[in-house]
Amino acid sequence: MAKSGPGPRRPAQRTPLQALLYWTAVLGVWALIFVVAFFAVFAVDLPDTSKLYDVERQPSVSYLDQSGALVAVRGSQNTPPVDLDSLPPYVPKAFIAIEDRWFYWHPGFNPWGILRSQIYNMRNKGGPLRGGSTITQQLARNLFLTPSQNYRRKAQELILAMWLEAKFSKKEILALYLNRVYFGGGAYGIEAASQRYFGKPASKLTLGESALLAGMMKGPSRYSPVSATDRAERRATIVLDEMVRTGAITPAERDAAFKTPVRVNPTLANQRAQYFTDWVDDQVRSLVGEPTEDLVVETTLDLPIQTAAEQAIRKGVEAGKSQGIGQGALVAIDGEGRIRAYVGGANYTDSQFDRATTARRQAGSAFKPFVYLAAMEAGRTPADMVVDEPIKIGNWSPRNYTGDFRGPMTLQTALAQSINTVAARLANEVGTGNVAAAARRLGINSHIQLDPSMALGAVEVSPMEMAQAYAPFANGGFMAKGYGIQRIRTASGRILYDHSVEKTERTQVIGTPALQYMNQMMRQVVTSGTGTRAKVPGYDLAGKTGTTSDYRDAWFVGYTGGFVAAVWVGKDDNKPMKRVTGGGAPAGIWRDFMGQALPRLKVQAIPGGTYEPPAPSDPIGDLVDGIADAIGVGGQPAAPPQSPQQKAAPADDVPY
Repeated sequence: MAKSGPGPRRPAQRTPLQALLYWTAVLGVWALIFVVAFFAVFAVDLPDTSKLYDVERQPSVSYLDQSGALVAVRGSQNTPPVDLDSLPPYVPKAFIAIEDRWFYWHPGFNPWGILRSQIYNMRNKGGPLRGGSTITQQLARNLFLTPSQNYRRKAQELILAMWLEAKFSKKEILALYLNRVYFGGGAYGIEAASQRYFGKPASKLTLGESALLAGMMKGPSRYSPVSATDRAERRATIVLDEMVRTGAITPAERDAAFKTPVRVNPTLANQRAQYFTDWVDDQVRSLVGEPTEDLVVETTLDLPIQTAAEQAIRKGVEAGKSQGIGQGALVAIDGEGRIRAYVGGANYTDSQFDRATTARRQAGSAFKPFVYLAAMEAGRTPADMVVDEPIKIGNWSPRNYTGDFRGPMTLQTALAQSINTVAARLANEVGTGNVAAAARRLGINSHIQLDPSMALGAVEVSPMEMAQAYAPFANGGFMAKGYGIQRIRTASGRILYDHSVEKTERTQVIGTPALQYMNQMMRQVVTSGTGTRAKVPGYDLAGKTGTTSDYRDAWFVGYTGGFVAAVWVGKDDNKPMKRVTGGGAPAGIWRDFMGQALPRLKVQAIPGGTYEPPAPSDPIGDLVDGIADAIGVGGQPAAPPQSPQQKAAPADDVPY
């Protein structure tokens, strides 16, 4: 019997150590392939890192009010980089505790932080990406990349962070970070931020101030100690708690920091006029181009008056929330067109949308003075009798706010009580084209439709337009286009722009007696008409209320000699308020503002004197004069008897 040969040979079993080495090698190869591919894809368009130490500083633009007080600073501040050793130890520790507690242990990125951010991104699809960036990654982004949120930029950020870690020590990276990070308000770097917010060098920062600055990294505007004090304080508390948790400070040091008040630089604490600064900031570029050196812009603003305007708007909007008031705006200009106060919203931190010039809302009956002006220029007088009665113009039948009709009255009473039927009839008689021409002549730049409803303010305008269009009533009949920049100069004193050089001969846009007539009628609005809530005792005031359909917009535009203020309230989404009229909240805001502004101004009486209506008719005397005239005795025929003016309770108006 043949002997059987050996069976198939079984492969030798790897020892655990051999298996570990094998799989480590396999994974290493694949990891190398992944890294090479990763760099090949994302490193092809990396930015140039050779200019690491080049600082491209945007020139700063300082805005001053009409007396030379600082209004705001835009652009960056020029401060030298700070040495990390010159800072109190708790300054860098505050940033590490809240931004990157593993800073001294990671290689430029934190895998656990990246994993957490990816989990968050998967759960919040469609929203902004969260990157879990380390301080090194933030530095890479600030130095070399754009702030756009996408995976390619995050990958490049990771590559550059690893390059920074390989090239610099942790101390050098932290110093670069603190000297380059943006703290808002044009302040780049810890030294500029310390000078800007606290008026001191960074070497003198307290623990509480350091925590506040570190807390701003989450959002410089949102956590600004100037515009969001409460939010900034809450964020600083979180920073201090994190410092205790990481052992950077003791609980006793944290408690001591809580007890030490943080005082913001007084100049910045009083900083106002952010809407105004935004508005003129754009104009600076158009007037002198992109600045290549630090500029000083002398504006027309009056900071105390601006503060009064902001307070009045904030107070009025807050008080009117129960009535559905969501926002407000105010523009005040003098008789030359210089803007003295400019408020584009109730709170700049919450919304930067500028309602003073950007928004367009229907004017309501605040547009009626242009109707009456066209009528006065066509030969009417305030004493002319009209009848408040139903009227139909084409297919349109306007109605009054009160829902009734009051019969015969003078034009002066009709404007004071904002009678819609009379305004509609007047516009129809003089022609809507002539009404539109009068409005444009005075300063309304927006499109004016010529439908009959325009007589009641179915025209979209801005508070700026309304203020400048009422200015001729206040300054003797001259055009006064609103402007905010008086002069632009370099920090060394070289004049780049001067508004006074551009001055031309003033254009008269309202003549007499129309100006006299209009001022007398609009005085009556305040003394006994729809605008009585706007009264400020001791001053010669005039103006007009306006309320639009369904209470979507409410206005009061008023003036004294050489000074005008336009106030609007409403909702950004154009939804109706709860029966808010121009004679209510806007007139109240206007009164609060003017009560503070007028004592500061050298106001005079409204130009044009006081119009005196003809004396009331005397029927008995007329009869005697008529008989005397008939029999040849001297005397003049009397005018037909006039009906006495009907008194009515002040009421505001709607256009339909």
